[in-house]
Amino acid sequence: MQNILRKTFLTPLIFPSLIWIVYLVSVIFNLSFVTLGVLPREISGLVGIFFSPIIHENFSHLFSNTLPLIVLGYGVFYFYPHAAYKVILLVYLLTGTLVWLFARAAYHIGASGIVYGFVAFIFFSGLFRRDNKSISLSLVVIFLYGGLVWGIFPGQKNISWESHAFGALSGIISAFIYRKIDPPKKYDWEDEENKVDPRTLEVSYDPEKNKFNL
Repeated sequence: MQNILRKTFLTPLIFPSLIWIVYLVSVIFNLSFVTLGVLPREISGLVGIFFSPIIHENFSHLFSNTLPLIVLGYGVFYFYPHAAYKVILLVYLLTGTLVWLFARAAYHIGASGIVYGFVAFIFFSGLFRRDNKSISLSLVVIFLYGGLVWGIFPGQKNISWESHAFGALSGIISAFIYRKIDPPKKYDWEDEENKVDPRTLEVSYDPEKNKFNL
């Protein structure tokens, strides 16, 4: 029970806490970590695949990513506990890799790609799994974060729409790959509904095949 509580309620806070620590260090010591972001198609920019999501330009940038990371992180860990770590790893690495391969030649930083990955994973899990729990969660996510869809289109200055788009794509891929992990829980009352009352069975005898039919 303690492990479940830790995984569900504490683990989703680790990454948001980390990005705040990194930002506070940069402010206190007047440091800039921007060059650790993804720099597409440059060998030196490969480090950004690992470091860019924890780097933020300013407080507004940091704050705008923090709450969605916490809310969506809880959603992923609570409803998809067995797939959660796999999803996070795939979204994290695939987003950065795609940005390095295809994005504009500029430093890309921030955790917004992870946010878009979580949103896409939760939403498309509902479509791929077709169970009531996943569909309901998808509707909640769309209600809360449906406006994020505009962020995947180019046009906004100093916004890495590529990170948003590739993060969403990574989330879709994760939802498809892990669609059979964490099947919907069946409750006792559902099993009761599927049980057949033997008193209602109609029995007939087939003399040609020498057997009883129900």
